[in-house]
Amino acid sequence: MIPSAFAYERAQSVRDAVRLLESHQGEAKILSGGHSLIPLLKLRLTSPSVLIDIGGLSELRGISAGEDQVVVGALTTHAEVANSPVIKEKLPLLAEAARQIGDLQVRNRGTVGGSLAHADPASDLPAVALALDAVLTLEGPDGRNEIPIGDFILGPLLTALGGSDVVVSISFPIPKGRWKGAYEKYPHPASGYAVVGVAAVLAVDGGGLIREARVGITGAADTPYRAREVEAALIGKPADEETIRQAAEQADAEGSFSGDLFASADYRRHLCKVYARRALARALP
Repeated sequence: MIPSAFAYERAQSVRDAVRLLESHQGEAKILSGGHSLIPLLKLRLTSPSVLIDIGGLSELRGISAGEDQVVVGALTTHAEVANSPVIKEKLPLLAEAARQIGDLQVRNRGTVGGSLAHADPASDLPAVALALDAVLTLEGPDGRNEIPIGDFILGPLLTALGGSDVVVSISFPIPKGRWKGAYEKYPHPASGYAVVGVAAVLAVDGGGLIREARVGITGAADTPYRAREVEAALIGKPADEETIRQAAEQADAEGSFSGDLFASADYRRHLCKVYARRALARALP
């Protein structure tokens, strides 16, 4: 299909993008990589009067690492994340998940900030962002503020992003001590989206007990979610296969599930348990 007619403006800076969004009073959309927005435009599921292109803003690109966190600019592509030596060293879980996003074209054009701002319930990054306690930095009319990923994604294609806000960067804290992460995904055979994707982070103490566990699940439910029941069943227990097997049975305890032509709600519940077990097994330090 052909999109509805729209005007086009190119932002010269982040502040300029905020100003343009504010001036159009909710009638504008941000264009970054375009892999989420353009299909919606073509299907006329959204019909903004103006597209504001931020693709040329170098201040929104790049990857930096400190002692405690890795910061990824909002316009950094999935391919850049997947191939970054810094991320491979500091947060290999994030690089692993980025390699599984879409196809080559999507990874080369799609952006980290755009993916999270779009909040597709079947996208890969929300699971990893939840498991790593990511924090988004937004810039709006009143300046910059930070919001945890758990408070940012509110529902399918619904976020806490204000009408005049721009995602600037995403901070991924580096887990402490002896830890490991893994991302396991059952991709839809046509789209590559996650029918179920599970990101797991486990940290073990000196006695071989699990001292920290974080599990994010995407694709299966209406909204990506932290599997808190799984985490509770892991913490303080021996880091072994039996602990993981029992904990993974709780992977469907919190999501709001629904079915479609490809997979029923019950099948998605089953897949949550299977892929949680696989991700946790690989995340054993």
